[in-house]
Amino acid sequence: MGKVIAIANQKGGVGKTTTAINLAASLAALEKKVLIIDADPQANTTSGLNFPPDNDEKRTLYEVLIGEREIEDTLVETEMPGLHMIPSHINLVGAEIELLETEGRESILKQALARISDNYDFIIIDCSPSLGLITVNSLTAADSVMIPVQPEFFALEGLGKLLQTIRLVQGGPNQELTIEGFVVTMFDGRTKIHTQVVAQLRDHFKDMVFNTLIQRNIRLSEAPSHGKPILLYDVMCNGAQNYLNLAKEVLERNSLQ
Repeated sequence: MGKVIAIANQKGGVGKTTTAINLAASLAALEKKVLIIDADPQANTTSGLNFPPDNDEKRTLYEVLIGEREIEDTLVETEMPGLHMIPSHINLVGAEIELLETEGRESILKQALARISDNYDFIIIDCSPSLGLITVNSLTAADSVMIPVQPEFFALEGLGKLLQTIRLVQGGPNQELTIEGFVVTMFDGRTKIHTQVVAQLRDHFKDMVFNTLIQRNIRLSEAPSHGKPILLYDVMCNGAQNYLNLAKEVLERNSLQ
């Protein structure tokens, strides 16, 4: 059964989708079978992997959650060998309301994933920045949560609400949920505040903070506009090497290297 990792942070602009796409692609490059699920109505993961988020095929996560499609029917092959995707659509916003009266609504995604999880080594979920029902579904389906953190003061302030949500899920629909770790993104070693924030993170969360730092890199920000993970856009850049190292660290932590 594949390990399900939710990438979550309710603060925007911390590299959540960038981390989801490039961690998934790097795990695939390391010969793991990987599925990435776009659970964000903004559909940035979908477009970032060269799939039009405004498609009319009705083969997205939305249809799975409302019961119009089996999850197997929504799988899309990406350009990256070994990496499949379940796309998102703006319609996903409506699922929050449509599922309100549904029994067991927090566990719909978990039940759907049970049908296909044996086909993958890792399932990566790019969560919505909203801490609503779709994110709760993602956290309920997940084995662990990876939290991207930008090394800025206000980014640290925002962690409290996310950790509270994780504790609520742990106390209810998913008591087995753990924190995979905190990954520092957009790091610039020349900036004093960045090194200070990383030191604070390591002091507070100890070995829950990944050793790999994702450096600020213009090629990382360019790659989504070309519909490619960084490994297919510029494999030699720092960003590509950073995410490969992060993937290796994930494998090591899960004793899968």
